Amino acid sequence: MARRKSPTYTEVELEFMHIIWELGEVTTEDMQRTLEERNRPLSDGSIRKILSILLAKGHVERRRDGRSFYYKAKVDKDNARKNMVQDLLKRAFDGSVSLMVAALFDSRDLQKDDLQAVRRLIEDFEE
Repeated sequence: MARRKSPTYTEVELEFMHIIWELGEVTTEDMQRTLEERNRPLSDGSIRKILSILLAKGHVERRRDGRSFYYKAKVDKDNARKNMVQDLLKRAFDGSVSLMVAALFDSRDLQKDDLQAVRRLIEDFEE
């Protein structure tokens, strides 16, 4: 049975997706090199496992070229963010945007610049 496509990512999956979005298309060797540059070395087997999970979840697609597989994102970063926010909104806040925003405000020490940016976003949305 095919695995259900999940709109969310584990911490490691999201780390991989950021690298894929940044580079556009990666091999396992590209991923390993990039992770090592970021002081996050993982074994080749671990990298292949995470990429296969992302493939099974429908977040990436792969193509074969010679002996190498190339992985690229099936969804762009902005749409992935929207999907993650929608999933969080539904699962954690029962669909209540106001509860989610209140929780965000309660959980952070918001700066004046942050609040001004939020006000501008609301004004732009209302127009």
